[in-house]
Amino acid sequence: MCGIVGLLDTRGRREIDEALLRRMNDTQFHRGPDEGDVYREPGVGFGHRRLSVIDLSLGQQPLGNEDGSVMVCYNGEIYNYRELTAELKALGHVFRTNSDTEVIVHAWEQWGESCVERFRGMFAFGLWDRNLQVMFLARDHMGVKPMFYTMLPDGLFAFSSELKALRSLPGLPREIDPRAVEDYFAYGYVPEPKTIYKGAFKLSPGYRMVQKVGAPLATPQRWWDVPFKLHHAMTESDAQGELVERLRDSVRSQLVAEVPLGAFLSGGVDSSAVVAMMAGLNKAPVNTCSIGFRDRAFDESAYAAQVAQQYRTDHHVQTVDTDDFGLLDTLSDLYDEPYADSSAIPTYRVCQLARQRVTVALSGDGGDENLAGYRRYRYTMAEERVRGRIPSALRGPLFGTLGRYYPKADWAPRVFRAKSTFESLSRDLVEGYFHGVSIMTDAMRARLFSDSFRAGLQGYRAIDVMRGHAKNSPTDDPLSMIQYLDMKTYLPGDILTKVDRASMAHALEVRVPLLDHQLVEWISGLPPEMKLKGSEGKYIFKKSMEKYLPHDILYRRKQGFAVPLAAWFRGPLRERVRTSLLGPNLAATGMFNGAFLAEMVEHHQSGRRDYSAPIWTLLMFEAFLKKEMHA
Repeated sequence: MCGIVGLLDTRGRREIDEALLRRMNDTQFHRGPDEGDVYREPGVGFGHRRLSVIDLSLGQQPLGNEDGSVMVCYNGEIYNYRELTAELKALGHVFRTNSDTEVIVHAWEQWGESCVERFRGMFAFGLWDRNLQVMFLARDHMGVKPMFYTMLPDGLFAFSSELKALRSLPGLPREIDPRAVEDYFAYGYVPEPKTIYKGAFKLSPGYRMVQKVGAPLATPQRWWDVPFKLHHAMTESDAQGELVERLRDSVRSQLVAEVPLGAFLSGGVDSSAVVAMMAGLNKAPVNTCSIGFRDRAFDESAYAAQVAQQYRTDHHVQTVDTDDFGLLDTLSDLYDEPYADSSAIPTYRVCQLARQRVTVALSGDGGDENLAGYRRYRYTMAEERVRGRIPSALRGPLFGTLGRYYPKADWAPRVFRAKSTFESLSRDLVEGYFHGVSIMTDAMRARLFSDSFRAGLQGYRAIDVMRGHAKNSPTDDPLSMIQYLDMKTYLPGDILTKVDRASMAHALEVRVPLLDHQLVEWISGLPPEMKLKGSEGKYIFKKSMEKYLPHDILYRRKQGFAVPLAAWFRGPLRERVRTSLLGPNLAATGMFNGAFLAEMVEHHQSGRRDYSAPIWTLLMFEAFLKKEMHA
């Protein structure tokens, strides 16, 4: 696991500034504190920070082929590197190391751009081919590992693992993208391929690009997608058995390491299943860790302890106060652009705990998207059944009117929040789903933004992100469609981003067996009713795990990694909220409607409304602005 940077002069063979290259590399020191180096040749430069996991003695980067005409700078793990090494050796390639990095070099020589289709793993890399005069960038299937890139006005192409490295470039335009701001206040993050800056981009999951010398900025091309191609008919029993075997195979493939390895154990279905598989594959006790909260309303540590006891893991728990809001400014430094998932706080803490004992940890991320585990899938499918019974010509006017006039009830359980339900029912599937997952609805964002900012959007709306993915979706099944939308937005933009930055802040590598692309492909081909059966999400997964996990682990209500924002903003963070939302930083942007900001603060702090999620989103945006002003 590493941090990478690269520079390419697309207009010639200018000497790469070594001091600049080292400065960029050093911004990512936390991603790889074990080793670091830079490489330069005319017109090309690489920088690498290494967290040693495989081939500790010979896996240094950047790494090249025999004559140095191909060089790679790589972040991640290729789990099938041994099989590929044997295949490439049989084809005549000569290896100097036992690392997975060298596989990329020889795979490029053998298969060109299609080399990525042979890899099983998580990866983001830049590869320079001097003979072809191209820089090849690729990102893994699901987007576990990040990749940012830009083209400067002078023709210098740059890439990196984190946006902060690109911000080290003196020529990088720092103009904030209004469309990214609109996206952020809807989703809580800036979805791929945008970043908060107009001139910098993320390489999307399952995409690659070939940047040629002498050419303008290349257009990334998709090389993989979730197929959602239904399998031939199989019984539930057969599906359960095969799911267990495929999960076990995925976990087995990700246990390769030459450093201490363990797992996160939250007490939920996904992490518990991963630990159960690990325990069956290891003779030694599995190292597990979890976070406990003093407030029992947020604490799941007893469930984690139950699984740890069943599998006799070497279990470690750290109990933290729910008032752990001192990380607010730390988070803005970690994420480089506005990021509003407050569960980044406990995620940061569990990574901090894990790193005290292991260098590599397996997590259960991806199970909800893969197997329809979120409650919102159940709500959306219930709404979709209602939509199917009422013609669209009637549905919009009827439910739209009810939604406008029905009182809002933030305090109530979702099933009783009829206003939100009516508003969703008046829309089609994609717009209804977007409405349900938005931190701020269209109507709220219309009030949040100033007239001039809304005019500058020129009709752009955050739903355009989901509309674009829906247009390219390989499935039109409603449940599969919203799973696909999450796999393209929420999973890489929120979940995987959160874990990557929080883990790398502590030089911890996190692996995600439930996002192994072979497993994802197979699960996507299961009938939707095996994933969401009635009101039971992850139905087939839970049934398959009944032999391995207790009933109350599998079938208890999903809890999640939450923090008490509403109470913070009425208590210990009361003044921080007023200072940040009503102070000069947000006002100076000209983006916001100050009257609505004041209304949000007053209504929340008086208890009239719950604006905790929008307020957190604004706090993190203001923290980003403060950092920008001092950059």
